Amino acid sequence: METTVICAAISAAATVIVAVVEAIAARERKKDKQERAQLAEQQKLQEQLMLQLIKGGWAAIALGEATAKAVQKIPDAHCNGDMHAALQYASEVKHDQKEFLAAQGIHAVFDTGAAA
Repeated sequence: METTVICAAISAAATVIVAVVEAIAARERKKDKQERAQLAEQQKLQEQLMLQLIKGGWAAIALGEATAKAVQKIPDAHCNGDMHAALQYASEVKHDQKEFLAAQGIHAVFDTGAAA
């Protein structure tokens, strides 16, 4: 009789331990899911910030190019070589950025498997 009682107690204890372990695992899964969601939201906001910074840079380059071209058209402005060099440099930077971002976009498509 004592063996039966001991076995029943061990079985009940094991059931409680399994339930506790499952509850802890469920809590950890929920916590991990919340952390992943939070990290995904943070990454999304960082990507939006980067896009806005890039757009701002391109807007500044466009404004600089337009200003340089307008000044070059003024007959008595006496543009020196610096204006031409700055205009050429701005154009090169703009094209380099576009090429870099295009390459990164291609890599992102292949790295995430989005093309499949």
